[in-house]
Amino acid sequence: MAAELVMPKLGESIMEAKILRWLKKEGEVVALDEAVLEIATDKVDSEVPSPFAGTLSKIMFAEGETIEIGKVIALIETGAVSSSPVVSTPIIKEEVKSTETFVATVPSTVEELKNIAVPSNGNGEARFYSPLVLNIAREEKISMTELENLAGTGANGRVTKQDILSYVSTRKTDPASIPVSTAKVVSEPAKVAIAKSYGGNVEIVEMDRMRKLIADHMVMSKQTSPHVTSFVEADVTNIVTWRDRWKNKFKQREGENLTFTPIFIEAIVKAIKDFPNINCSLDGNNIIIKKDINIGMAAALPSGNLIVPVIKHADQLNLLGIAKKVNDLANRARANKLTPDEISGGTYTMTNVGSFGNVMGTPIINQPQVAIMAVGAIKKKPVVIETENGDFIGIRQMMFLSHSYDHRVVDGALGGMFVRKVADYLEQFDINREI
Repeated sequence: MAAELVMPKLGESIMEAKILRWLKKEGEVVALDEAVLEIATDKVDSEVPSPFAGTLSKIMFAEGETIEIGKVIALIETGAVSSSPVVSTPIIKEEVKSTETFVATVPSTVEELKNIAVPSNGNGEARFYSPLVLNIAREEKISMTELENLAGTGANGRVTKQDILSYVSTRKTDPASIPVSTAKVVSEPAKVAIAKSYGGNVEIVEMDRMRKLIADHMVMSKQTSPHVTSFVEADVTNIVTWRDRWKNKFKQREGENLTFTPIFIEAIVKAIKDFPNINCSLDGNNIIIKKDINIGMAAALPSGNLIVPVIKHADQLNLLGIAKKVNDLANRARANKLTPDEISGGTYTMTNVGSFGNVMGTPIINQPQVAIMAVGAIKKKPVVIETENGDFIGIRQMMFLSHSYDHRVVDGALGGMFVRKVADYLEQFDINREI
């Protein structure tokens, strides 16, 4: 009996995916949980495993086609009766929008993914493009200037799939139809590429798909949000002392490492409760304040890239719960075992630049969130300590916190008070607490 393999659900806000490569051919045997094809969305590349064993009898769509979620993409002859399509859970192969040390890039909710804002050079307001439209623009090498000059027939003048496909068709058959200002932009890169020469002993490496998407997303974030970064130095001596006391006990009891990350996340969650307006996104002139506190954390992959798994409802976990979740997500991230839903839905992001020896950084906001915090390396320093009996100099464990925020909705007062509050919670850490 032929069972239907459908395009799997890839997160609450993703409606379609592109088939990158079929790993199996028609007539080949497929084992249970064996990868059948590779797919891609705006967020991740994933392998789709077979939820049953059998023979791949029919491939419904070719490589390169974009398919809606839930649509039948293949038939597998299993020899058993199947009355309904079976949906497999994809495993992330690569984190597409990974970034360098200072950057975390995972979109959040439905409206945030569907409405990626790009500034308009017409009236200064943001114009919105769906991920599908942006994908087509990238593949057809359509510049942002061309998109901004393209009339949209969708709601509020938005560019639809049909709008951009019609434009692509006209653009290929009638280059003269491109607006003068746009034609200039399109032609310039070609001229530069022809005239460009590189002196000395160099190696030219073309960006791969992942790096191109990273570049696009980072530029979009900078274009969308006026970034401001505030810095605070925190005395984390109590935290270092407490962890030194507990890390071996924790390892023996739980079989896992006790890192600083869950402590930092706990402090951020407490500060979000004090300043809930930092946990939001912007939709036009509407500020969307999130009631859920979902913290994204950067985790290094064996490939050298970063992926940002999300701790959902972090405010409902105690320190032990956060520590277990951090270790679980980090370990499965390095083993490429995360699902797309586990890297989506973040409302605030933390990146640990200190793990690479950096004392501070200026992280780029993870759109469509409005703020991101970088925690730096912990360093011993001589510090002036104030007491009732006077001031004296002591050796303390110090760490910088860097807080980047969107100045459209977060002013210096909120941005500065928030990072100061996180530092206060870290400095007030109870050295006698247990875990």
